[in-house]
Amino acid sequence: MTTVAIAMERIEERIQNACARSGRERSGVRLMGVSKFHTLPEIEEAWNGGLRLFGENRVQEAAEKFSVFKARQPEAELHLIGSLQRNKAKAAVSLFDAIDSVDREALIDELGALTNARKTALPILLELHTAEDSKAGFPNLDSLYHAAEKAYAFPGLALRGLMTIAPFTSDERLIRASFRTLSAARNNLAARFPDYDWSCLSMGMSNDFEIAIEEGATLIRVGTALFGERHT
Repeated sequence: MTTVAIAMERIEERIQNACARSGRERSGVRLMGVSKFHTLPEIEEAWNGGLRLFGENRVQEAAEKFSVFKARQPEAELHLIGSLQRNKAKAAVSLFDAIDSVDREALIDELGALTNARKTALPILLELHTAEDSKAGFPNLDSLYHAAEKAYAFPGLALRGLMTIAPFTSDERLIRASFRTLSAARNNLAARFPDYDWSCLSMGMSNDFEIAIEEGATLIRVGTALFGERHT
């Protein structure tokens, strides 16, 4: 068994335990393998271990690896989870199955224009800023309201929920506060826009995904715990 396969087994056990503690079904949590700075052979190991969802932070790096990998494994699902510059948006729309890090209205405009003629809408998540050590994301609930209204004006975009990055700290109270802020924002948006899809809460990484599951995460983004330390 490969190192990645062993790590996947350990992560799966931790996910199941977190679900059990919080009274949730395991099927309600998706695992994303964050493959930034990791090699194609490592991605293939994760695939062979059963992983089907991958996240990348950079458009160019993702294109170099996944243009080859997805040609061989068309069922692989690839999400962008890093900040997206407008000049990279066209390439991102062609490569990624979803953009999980939509953090400003100007990017919604750009993505909306690029996807206007698509037969299948591009899934997106709105990123909420909930931690002082992270600069990305919409600043508050009111800005999310405006972003949601803008996103739904574009037929080529399909809003699927929210994303956040918790503070990188050992203080569990701060981490839970971050996740609870995202969950509360989702509930507010669902009440204001009841006909829209708010099913995805993308929160939790290698150091805090169990807490995220306990706080309602439906998608966790795990890199180091799965692939080991990044190659730089």
